[in-house]
Amino acid sequence: MAGAKKILFLVGDFVEDYEIMVPYQMLLLIGHTCHTVCPGKKSGDYVTTAIHDFDGYQTYSEKPGHRFVLNASFDSIQPDSYDALVLPGGRAPEYLRLNERVLEIVRRFDQQSKPIAAICHGPQILAAAGVLKGRACSCYPAVKFDVDMAGGTYVDASAGFDSAHTQGNLVTAPAWPAHPAWIRQFAALLGSTIAP
Repeated sequence: MAGAKKILFLVGDFVEDYEIMVPYQMLLLIGHTCHTVCPGKKSGDYVTTAIHDFDGYQTYSEKPGHRFVLNASFDSIQPDSYDALVLPGGRAPEYLRLNERVLEIVRRFDQQSKPIAAICHGPQILAAAGVLKGRACSCYPAVKFDVDMAGGTYVDASAGFDSAHTQGNLVTAPAWPAHPAWIRQFAALLGSTIAP
C-alpha cells in the first residue's frame, strides 16, 4: 500500500482484549506495519489480555481474555523509526506509566507531532508523560481526573461511548465501542483512506 506506515503499540498484561486485538487487526487490514511491545518482554512472548464488560455492577467486570503474542522486543525498539503510536486501555496503562522509557517514548512521538491514538485507560500514560497540558482528551470516565490533573480538558463521554476526539496529532476515545470512529480518525492522521 502506498503510504503504509509503521505503527508501535505499547501494551502490557491485562491490556483490554478488544482494544489491542481490534485496532491491531484493523490497521494491518489497511496495510500498515504494526509492532507490539511490552516492557520486560521480547518478540515471541505474550501478554495476557482482559475482557472488560458491564454486567449490572457499579463498574465493569474483568474476565480472562487471550494470549496476545508480541512481535517486537521492547528493549531493542527505535522509536524514531515509527510513524505513529497506539496506547490501548485496560489495566496495563496503570503500571506502564511507571516505566520511564514508556513515558520517554510517548514524549518523543508527541514532540515530533507523530500521530498518537489512545483509548479508554490509555490516556493515563499520556497524562503521566505530561503531554496533555492545554489539550482536550477523551477517555474512560474514571480517567477524567488524570486528564484534569495533567492540565488537559476531559471530553465528556456521557452522550455515548462510540465517539472519538482528534486534536492535532492526538486521537482519543472513551472505550472500545468507539473503535469505528477512533480508527477512522487515526487512519486519517496516517493518510489512509477508508471508504464510507
